[in-house]
Amino acid sequence: MVKTKGKNKKKKLEKKVKEVKHEDDEYEDMDADDQTDQPTQQVYLPGDPLDEDEELHKQARDPCLSFDILPDNLGTDRNQYPHTVFIVCGTQAEKSDRNSVMVVKMSNLTKTLKETSSDAESDEDDDDDDEEDAKPEFESVSLKHFGGVNRIRSTMINDRKIAATWSDTGKVHIWDLSRLVHAVNDSSVMAAYTRNQESPNALFTFNGHMTEGFAMDWSPVVPGVLATGDCSKNIHVWKPTETEWAVDQRPYIGHTSSVEDIQWSPNEQSVFTSCGVDRSIRIWDIRAMPSKACMLTELDAHTSDVNVISWNKHEPFLISGGDDGYIKVWDLRQFSKQTPVASFKHHRSAITSVEWHHTDSSVFAAGGADNQITLWDLAVEKDSEEKKEQAAANDNNHIENLPDQLLFIHMGQTDIKEVHWHKQIPGLLLSTALSGFNVFKTISA
Repeated sequence: MVKTKGKNKKKKLEKKVKEVKHEDDEYEDMDADDQTDQPTQQVYLPGDPLDEDEELHKQARDPCLSFDILPDNLGTDRNQYPHTVFIVCGTQAEKSDRNSVMVVKMSNLTKTLKETSSDAESDEDDDDDDEEDAKPEFESVSLKHFGGVNRIRSTMINDRKIAATWSDTGKVHIWDLSRLVHAVNDSSVMAAYTRNQESPNALFTFNGHMTEGFAMDWSPVVPGVLATGDCSKNIHVWKPTETEWAVDQRPYIGHTSSVEDIQWSPNEQSVFTSCGVDRSIRIWDIRAMPSKACMLTELDAHTSDVNVISWNKHEPFLISGGDDGYIKVWDLRQFSKQTPVASFKHHRSAITSVEWHHTDSSVFAAGGADNQITLWDLAVEKDSEEKKEQAAANDNNHIENLPDQLLFIHMGQTDIKEVHWHKQIPGLLLSTALSGFNVFKTISA
């Protein structure tokens, strides 16, 4: 952050509670004609006082197109507002040396729904008084990352928050986030971190991939075990040692082109699944030799690239999303039949993110390049008579017939990349897109 002194202050834009932007959308940029009169800027350290004629301005950041939600100690099943969430994300700047990994704390997140008009009028004065208190707060701290962050995923190892990043340089790094998390929770630590220009080094870096990649997942069963897949069809499995990680140099071979996503089994420590540009979904068992570890394959899971997959934590189901815009549900007990148990075509462009709900085994979220995030419930099924009545009503009103299982559509972002459920706040989702982050909570899940 920088602080600006002088009369020509930037004007604050109205900030939406549900939306936290990547870029400098909280403040208007000065016109080009004003640059000659631009006041001097100084670095602001958290905890420093501001003079009456000073205010803070947040510097523009490059887009963060991959993120993960960090667990916290604020409790589980939190339903009471305001909410606080922590995430880790990585930038995709044009210049490799401008990138960073950031830990972000978003707090004072409240509802955006308006009260009824009568209530709103009676409480208008109170609302004005409380307006400043109701604004969300955004705190972030970063470390240097050489290369754009294609994907970032976090885990817990011995009570430490750890993140892995796929760099567009072809390297995979592992980071200890402890110092960054401490900084966003303690202003004195933040001040020291900023003043000393701290940037912790990576705990470990793997150079064995022949090219960059996107696929990455930590095992939820064995702490510290990681799988990474690259754009040259190779998958490597990492296993933690006492001081670092051991990565088998022999790749897991099966895909014929880029590996797009990887998901470990939620209950079997040796099994993971992958998908790729070759249109296939594969199930692997790492107890076998890498060249023979591919146990099951669906060769034509989609008609084009399979971009993303998610493994249900409670039922033997996978969901996949492809460039063809389809979302498909696969029953692992019938995987050899090569037929999905459900297939949905609502999105009008490629599916870029899918994720099962962590407690409700029939609910999942999906994001697409058509700027939509959709929430689905496989347990919903209307009877034939209800379907006929609904279809007739939609035809009369020229309304598109939607799948019964489609619960909710969230819009407002451009070029959506990822959507994740918050495991400690029921129904809360976070998403990232080229246009910024959204934090939203629906009444449907």
